[in-house]
Amino acid sequence: MSRQSRSGFTLVELLVVVVLGGLIVLATYEVLITNTRTYEVLNAQIHGQQNLRAGLDLLFGELREVSPEEGDLLTMGSTSITIRTARAFGVACAVDYTVTPAEVTAFQIGDVFEAGDSIFIFADNDTRTSSDDVWITKIVRTVDTTATCGTDPGQILSIIDLAISGDTVRIGAPLRGYDTYTYGLFTIYGEPYLGRRDAGGSSPDALVGPLLESRGVTFRYLDSIGSVTAVDTLVRQIEVTLRYRSGVRDSQNRLVSDSLVARVFSRN
Repeated sequence: MSRQSRSGFTLVELLVVVVLGGLIVLATYEVLITNTRTYEVLNAQIHGQQNLRAGLDLLFGELREVSPEEGDLLTMGSTSITIRTARAFGVACAVDYTVTPAEVTAFQIGDVFEAGDSIFIFADNDTRTSSDDVWITKIVRTVDTTATCGTDPGQILSIIDLAISGDTVRIGAPLRGYDTYTYGLFTIYGEPYLGRRDAGGSSPDALVGPLLESRGVTFRYLDSIGSVTAVDTLVRQIEVTLRYRSGVRDSQNRLVSDSLVARVFSRN
């Protein structure tokens, strides 16, 4: 066998193989880095959108029950809103118009009624027609929790001006009581969150977040023709905008962010 037939790779050939192998490894690494970054960006976008939708669903459920004409819209801020929201519920099992103020004995369903509550009561004036049926707004003066509806526990609600309202509350009429809450952008756990604070509470509860620090939650108040209004009784729509920004950067080195806007028609 000749010396020439036993020769190995040349240095140039080895260098070529090393360079090509390095290029392949580098390309594979770049693909992995790109895929990882894409996954992080998509995950941040999905998480942000889920947060925003959850926040809007919560606010939509609360704000659509608000009646500005009946005083449920207490304060109108650009980053917060204070409303009365339906909580307590009962059914009238007795109505006494002979005392002043009139008294309604209610079978309790859920939270108890309290003195000072603003409540809606269903008035069925003519039982033969539904055209004159209305919900009337009244104030509870006192509450007697020792009452019963048959064998079930009940409450006697002394209701201001019920007897002179001109509407007839009958046995079986539903009653709805309210709590007062402020929804807005609060700093919780050191981060901006959509939060809720009740009338007697000092610390808000975190609902959705973290959101954008400066404009994470904004509200606009619109009248019947869609124009911005500062008069609470004229509000017919409440526009809510939630904005989210994560710490993840996209391929253009921008922080991943998103926003959702919804308009809620109030109950009037």
